[in-house]
Amino acid sequence: MEECLRGFSRVLSSNGVVLVEFFAHWCGHCQALTPIWEKAATILKGVATVAALDADAHKSLAQEYGIRGFPTIKVFVPGKPPVDYQGARDAKPIAEFALQQIKALLKDRVHGKATGGSSESSEPSASVELNSRNFDEKVLKSKDLWIVEFFAPWCGHCKKLAPDWKKAAKNLQGKVKLGHVDCDAEKSLMSRYNVQGFPTILVFGADKESPVPYEGARTASAIESFGLEQLETNIAPPEVIELTRPDVMEEKCNSAAICFVSFLPDILDSKAEGRNKYLEMLLAVAEKLKINPYRQVQSTTLIMWDKTNYVWVAAGKQPDLEKHVGVGGYGYPAMVALNVKKGVYAPLKGAFQRQPIIDFVKEAGLGGKGNLPLAATPSIVKNEPWDGKDGEIIEEDEFSLDELMGDETPNKNEL
Repeated sequence: MEECLRGFSRVLSSNGVVLVEFFAHWCGHCQALTPIWEKAATILKGVATVAALDADAHKSLAQEYGIRGFPTIKVFVPGKPPVDYQGARDAKPIAEFALQQIKALLKDRVHGKATGGSSESSEPSASVELNSRNFDEKVLKSKDLWIVEFFAPWCGHCKKLAPDWKKAAKNLQGKVKLGHVDCDAEKSLMSRYNVQGFPTILVFGADKESPVPYEGARTASAIESFGLEQLETNIAPPEVIELTRPDVMEEKCNSAAICFVSFLPDILDSKAEGRNKYLEMLLAVAEKLKINPYRQVQSTTLIMWDKTNYVWVAAGKQPDLEKHVGVGGYGYPAMVALNVKKGVYAPLKGAFQRQPIIDFVKEAGLGGKGNLPLAATPSIVKNEPWDGKDGEIIEEDEFSLDELMGDETPNKNEL
């Protein structure tokens, strides 16, 4: 029968029609309605949900739904804002009104009308529709930063947020991913993340198993600023990977927007100390430029690469790559910006030092100045990765002239 509605959001997430009486325990009219409400609940059992909410104990919910007097009866239909019941306070007319709402709901479903949501619009939204079938794959297994809105189609605050959410999703596209979950349809996700009210916005950063709530203003500008701030703190630490296998080339260069390949001196020339200094410098560059290094505003156009990778290779270890980008001989260390997709590369012409490399990385993606054609995709051979140690000079075994000449060496006793 009547529920106290401690789990108010759970009841309203039903796919059916819900009738809610907002009452106050001191209200005489509410007390008079009680047996009538119980009878209506009996009539509608199995057809619609009948519940009651103590507005004194749940003032925030009463305020959200604009309750100004008692008792107030509202009918919640999936995909629509709640409507007030203003008929006679008797079980029969209450039940008849509920049946009218059920018939209208069935008619909409027969004609294929979709329920509304925070991202509903004739124009496609950049916010991703998430559900129990794609949530883990898209959000939890992703390395991207996600901000997810859990909403209900009937929620007034969700409808108010909708245009700002859509705008923020569009402006953050390519940087931060925004998604939305319809809790009327996805009760399992709602329960999984303990969503108690709408809209609830959760941030899935580096630790996807422990999302944190967004508690800022519900405006596009506030959500955008928050997203960019979180991006900087949640982005994965940069890597500078040794290019020792074809699959490393495929992952870091062939499928990326751009990759920077550093050719470091032979270990016998730099020793471990020198090589480590080069790698530390490259990591510092990657760290400094990990957030949108290619951003330039030209009137209203924003130019941006979506991904940058850094790899390194020891001198002479990848001869075909060196051949294709004109590196080799005595020219170590060296660096090239490589865009395999476009079939071009650009060499670092300045010194192999921190600031010249930073300038080179910034410039490489903004217009292709100095780009040279890449005749073909270089062939990468498999090598053993560097063990972190100094190189060893392999000394050849000493040999005698007698061993080299073998039996052909004249015997001093022979005439």
